[in-house]
Amino acid sequence: MTISIWRYSHLVLAVASSLFLLVASVTGVILAVEPIAHQAKGYSVGNLDEISLATAIDGLKQNYDEVFSLEVESSGFVKASVLTEDFDTQNIYINPKTGEKLAEVAKRPDIYSFATNLHRSLFLKSIGRFFVGLVSLLLFLIAVTGIWLLAKRQGGFKKFFSKVQKEYFEMRFHVIFSRLFFIPIIILSLTGVYLSAEKFELLPNASEEIQDNLTSEESQMFENIADIPFFKNTKLSELRKVDFPFSEDPEDYFHIALKDKEVQVNQLTGTIEASAQYPFVELASRLSLVLHTGEGSVWWSIVLLIVSASIVFFMYSGFVMTLKRRKKVSAASTMPDKDACEFIILVGSETGTVFDFAARLFNALIKSGKLVFLTELNNYSTYAKAKHIIILTATYGEGESPTNARKFESLLKTINQPNKINYSVVGFGSLEYPDYCQFAIDVNSLLQTKNEFQAVLPLYKIDNANFTDFKKWAKKWSEKTETLVFIEPPKQTKKLKQISFEVIHRSELNVDDTFLLRLKPKRKVKFTSGDLLSVFPKGTEIARQYSIARIGSEIVLSIKKHEFGKGSSLLLGLNEGDILKAAIEANTDFHFPKRATSAVLIANGTGIAPFLGMMVEEEKASIKLFWGGRSEESSTIYDGILDIENLKNHNINVLKCFSREKTKQYVQDLVIAQGDVILKSIANGGVVMICGSLSMQHGVLEVLEEIFRSGNITLDELTNNGQLKMDCY
Repeated sequence: MTISIWRYSHLVLAVASSLFLLVASVTGVILAVEPIAHQAKGYSVGNLDEISLATAIDGLKQNYDEVFSLEVESSGFVKASVLTEDFDTQNIYINPKTGEKLAEVAKRPDIYSFATNLHRSLFLKSIGRFFVGLVSLLLFLIAVTGIWLLAKRQGGFKKFFSKVQKEYFEMRFHVIFSRLFFIPIIILSLTGVYLSAEKFELLPNASEEIQDNLTSEESQMFENIADIPFFKNTKLSELRKVDFPFSEDPEDYFHIALKDKEVQVNQLTGTIEASAQYPFVELASRLSLVLHTGEGSVWWSIVLLIVSASIVFFMYSGFVMTLKRRKKVSAASTMPDKDACEFIILVGSETGTVFDFAARLFNALIKSGKLVFLTELNNYSTYAKAKHIIILTATYGEGESPTNARKFESLLKTINQPNKINYSVVGFGSLEYPDYCQFAIDVNSLLQTKNEFQAVLPLYKIDNANFTDFKKWAKKWSEKTETLVFIEPPKQTKKLKQISFEVIHRSELNVDDTFLLRLKPKRKVKFTSGDLLSVFPKGTEIARQYSIARIGSEIVLSIKKHEFGKGSSLLLGLNEGDILKAAIEANTDFHFPKRATSAVLIANGTGIAPFLGMMVEEEKASIKLFWGGRSEESSTIYDGILDIENLKNHNINVLKCFSREKTKQYVQDLVIAQGDVILKSIANGGVVMICGSLSMQHGVLEVLEEIFRSGNITLDELTNNGQLKMDCY
């Protein structure tokens, strides 16, 4: 319930302030450009802490008949108001060392004046200023609620900067930018609130009290102002503004505004006649203005520009995320009568991703002629004719339920089904996060305690919303329940650029119906071992992907021929000299780490492909390859590449096992036997990489979990710091 309140608060605040935030952020981008453009004029002299006020005054007196004021901008530019020989008053930028004119102070461009008025008050004067202040406060609240939700999503504040789970573009970068810009947004919003409060006189009285300095001692008279100690000892870096006396009357003083106070200085004696210390409120106001506008700092102005633009992105991405979430929920609203359906699909989803899978399963069952009811876990109820309940659920935060599943546990305890029901639970999560699929585990455990429920399959976990893994579960469930389902694959949304590859060599099928294919790109293209080659068989829009081994300038693929496989049939039909059109996709999460000193590579079947290239390319790291195949004969296809004598790196050890030989072994058995070696590699900063079938991955991870437990290491820790990399199918 707490998560829901925070989420709805975040949403309501964002919607309520959206129009004002859009105006403020767009004008903020424009205004952030102004300090950058101003600084680019190059009138800053530098080293103002080495130039005295006396030097600047002396230079001005030598160049101009009369000087009215001298000002040091936060940009570092020194500005003066002077009277020229032609009796013309000018505002100019000067070189404070010589008093020479650098340029006239130009009129402020209209675009900035327009943007300032719109940004400050929306051209509504006091009413507008009130709304701008209110929106600044709302922005602060949006940032706080958003960062709390982000921490929950990442699994707690300790995991705040852990790797972001793979999601659609808007959600992924909503999370990434939130972490990057949280502090600048807080600063921007709080300074906006402070400046608005100052305009409405809501702050304590900020007027400084001027104190006269009474002295009875006779002061020394100076003929030259530049000789006065106060002016000689005061550096321009301490100065804000100097108003010069209008006459030579001793009672007409220099009015000098320093960083922390104002003083009145006698023009003949240099005596400080009066001073006033700035109160804290005024100093805070000045700091707030600098932080809010970026004056004087190009880098901070750039940050403000990016942050202002990011607010527009947050509005867009937040809208897309809300729309997706609402769309998934509403898709389940037009359902048949729940008590008439034999198949019930219950969904727990925080972002809407799991609803995609649920919808595909729902459509597959409908096409099979089944009556199906799909709803959220929060809507769990009695189902008069239900024979199967399928629960698809994600986990949120630190093992918590998604918002739309928070009531399920209490409902399950109070509702008794009228009939015996078969159930299956599928958990969605990511090994990059702690508490992997924990809520699905809890749901499965609860159902095991209810007599009216009978499990069809053990709990099934899916990492990173892997469609192939979900399809594999659906096949198992279909066979077990004798229910025909065909899950439609997601459409290829990314337009891949295909290029030409020449076939250099294709081996014959081995005993496992596996063959190697060597390809050479016809033009220069960047790729490395672990990347993917996407092949598009004729008559299909769905890409078939194969892991790449880079050997020299060539691509080597290890391919399993499937009886009805369109991709493998296409590739098996290629001969030396043929041209293949395909696309390379970077798979940066599965590249061999550049600084790894040791690695354990685990594969079965054709999953060995990227590791072949990595072992050929890597020259220094200590590498152990664990590979599992059906028979010893099935491994000979790789012998030419794995010949240690031909490898640059002789610090490579290959361990094989075979599931259909007399000594029946799986790759998990090799992992168990080499547990100490793997632990030592990880302790020394090494990496574990897994490639092959998902069933192998699940088995290996269970074994690794046991091995690492003795070293107080968790899989999510290794994933987060890049020491565990997986690419399974």
